[in-house]
Amino acid sequence: MLRDKNLVPLSHQHQHALALCVRIERASPIPRSDLAAWQAEIDELVRNEIAIHFAAEEQVLFPAAKRLAELIPLVEELIEDHASLRVSFAQAGEHNLSAEQLSILASRLSSHIRKEERQFFERLQRLMGTEELAALGKKLAEALKDRTHACSVPTDATRLRAKGSG
Repeated sequence: MLRDKNLVPLSHQHQHALALCVRIERASPIPRSDLAAWQAEIDELVRNEIAIHFAAEEQVLFPAAKRLAELIPLVEELIEDHASLRVSFAQAGEHNLSAEQLSILASRLSSHIRKEERQFFERLQRLMGTEELAALGKKLAEALKDRTHACSVPTDATRLRAKGSG
């Protein structure tokens, strides 16, 4: 299903986070010497986008979705995902993740995003009318106004290289 224009800003942020997840997956196993750089990049994305994104979902999107009985279990699951991911984000911010934990975080974040895109947004668009989605879009735009529009630039440690090259 084509993404409703009122949800596109959230989908764009999902793409930024998914790109980081893919880069982590492709770089795994992460050498111990590169862990700090990867965790700093995660922390930057959290501060510039994810924290505001989660707040917009929790304060605007999820309450609106909870008015639709069919979506309540999924919304509750997504809220639990947010709480769990926040713990891992905090650990990354403190540079306390091992290479294995970093890979697990990337996998969990990717799964969460795909659940939102493929299940939640699809159902939300099917169940909400055009006017409801437009009103939701205005509230989301306001909630997302403080986000940073710049993408993270990989460092030497987090830049992907062809396999076998140094």
